[in-house]
Formats: sequence, structure tokens, C-alpha cells
Amino acid sequence: MIKFLDLGKINNRFRAEIDQRIQKILDNGWYLQGEENETFNRNFANFCGTKYCVGVANGLDALNLIIKGYGFGPGDEIIVPANTYIASILAISENGCTPVLIEPDINTYNINPKLIEEKITSRTKAIMVVHLYGQAVKMQEIWEIAKKYNLKIIEDSAQAHGAYYKGKRVGNLGDASGFSFYPGKNLGCMGDGGAVTTNDEILYEKIKAIANYGSDRKYHHIYKGVNSRLDEIQAAILDIKLKYLDLDNKRRQQIAKYYRDNIKNEKIILPQTYNEDSHVWHIFAVRTNNRDDFQNYLEKHNIQTNIHYPTPPHQQGAYKEWSHLSYPISEIIHKTIISIPISPVLTDEEVRNITEVINAY
Repeated sequence: MIKFLDLGKINNRFRAEIDQRIQKILDNGWYLQGEENETFNRNFANFCGTKYCVGVANGLDALNLIIKGYGFGPGDEIIVPANTYIASILAISENGCTPVLIEPDINTYNINPKLIEEKITSRTKAIMVVHLYGQAVKMQEIWEIAKKYNLKIIEDSAQAHGAYYKGKRVGNLGDASGFSFYPGKNLGCMGDGGAVTTNDEILYEKIKAIANYGSDRKYHHIYKGVNSRLDEIQAAILDIKLKYLDLDNKRRQQIAKYYRDNIKNEKIILPQTYNEDSHVWHIFAVRTNNRDDFQNYLEKHNIQTNIHYPTPPHQQGAYKEWSHLSYPISEIIHKTIISIPISPVLTDEEVRNITEVINAY
């Protein structure tokens, strides 16, 4: 069986380095907000090209803390793509803000900038862009819209660690960015983890305090905060894996290029990208009208797949108030999308096998 994602094989490559760093943490006896966090935060900020990074508990918290840090709340609207993972939208509604859903571009699956301006009102405070499946959003039009209407740009970079747009990495394309380090991400820890990157010193200091019970120093609480901290072990693991992220992304890009050059089946719609460096292929998502049949076919040929994501947010029970709404492009994507294996540990033989099986479908 070719696994959709073999996390054991991915992480075993770093076993010796991880063991050494964990032993160091055990010897130090310091498990939160210590040297490992400081090191990773500094190195990840440098990687993204930002001044600041705050490690937090997970990707949802990262987005939540950005919105909280800006003080957005009830009555405020935040624009967000309609076809994103629900976490992007949960962060908005969790702060009492109103998510305003925008249809994606059917070719890139990212938010369609041409549809944003018509949805802006006097209550709009920010545009949240989601670099879905690993592809950086085309930001130029969004930058222009945000400047015109004095809006903040929040990046959901959970799936696109290391991707570029016009020479800058995601995490440094807006006012602040939220990252997830869920184990399956291109940069994943061995548990939950997340981070906020920004060049805004005031926001950085505020988020750092809010994430630590609202405290700027021990037993001194200046905000009604939360507990959202990246632990030392996960920070150490991430710092080790960060050194290899660009190489791993290159391997993903090689595999994606092979798929796009060699999968030739009129039943399968392949993903598109506007620039090779813009996509780090967290997910290689194809579309087909007979998804269940295709998935069963691949399973019979010992190829695991996944679906990202079967149900759009506006059709989820959590947002029953949207059940009457229709977002036809998002709905088409969610009904037809299916992800085939892509990871830095897939062998050339496995990639060829997957391609041949798909071509024979």
C-alpha cells in the first residue's frame, strides 16, 4: 500500500537530531517558553522574512490571536474564501466577527480577488487570504484593495510554509500570518503547534502577552488572555525540520511536475499553478466527477487518497445560518476534489506507479 502520507518515514529521517535535542531539554528541565522557543521563533521569522514570530499552541489559535490582537469584534466583518478549511472561519466567528465568504478561482482554488471589492462595507476590517493546498495567493490585487480601503491583510499560511510570491515568502505578504504545524503539514511537529509572524512590533508584543494569559511579565496581566503556547519539545522538533524544509518542498515540486507532465486522463482535472516557486504542494488535489469510484479504484490498487474537503463551510452544521446560501464554485470543488499522495519520502517508483494507475482509470 502506498500511504497517502507516511509520517513515520518522514520523521525518522531526523531521529538522531531529535533525540539529541529532546535529551537536552530533559537535562535542562525547562519545558515552556525557554531557549528552544526563542531559537525557533528567531529562525522561523528569518525564514519567512519577518521581524517577529510567536510560537503558539496550534494554527487556529494563531489566527484567533491575530484577530484578537487587532481588537476586531462584534459588528466587524472579515473577508475570507468560501472554500477554505473551517478553521479560517472559526477564528473569525470565535471573536464575534462576521465572516464574509468569497468564491475562489476555479483554477487555483484560492480566493478570487475580482470578487472582493463588491463585498466591502463600512464594517469590513480585514481580508483573510488562505494559501490553499500550498499555493501562495496572487497578492497584488489584494494589496491594492487593502490599501484603498485601509484594511488589514491576515494570511492563513497553514498549508504553504516556504511558498513564494514575487520574491517574498508567505507569512510576509500581509500584516500578520497564522501558521499551523499540525504533523501532516510541510513543516509539522509531533503534536499540535502554530505560530504568528508579523513585522508589526505592537501586534507582536500584544499577541505574545495575550497567548500567555494576557501577561507581559509573571503575575502581571494586562489583557484578558488565553493559554496558547508552543512547548519546548515541539519547538525543538520544528527547528530541526526547518533546516530541511526547502529541500523537502523541492522534492514535492519535482513530484508535482511529474504528475502534471505525465498524468494524461481526460477524466482527471489537474491542479494549476502560475509559478513553480509559488506552490509547495502540501496537497496535490485533482478533480473528477466520479470521485467515489475513483477513490475506490485507487484503493483497490493499493494507493491511499484523502479528500480536502468534502463539505464546504457554508453547508456545515456549525453554520446553520448559512444553509440557504449558495456558493456554486466552492460546491463544485468540494464535490469533485480528491488528493493523491505527495510527500518528500515518496520514491520515484511509487510516483510512476501512481501515475500509471491513474492513467489506466
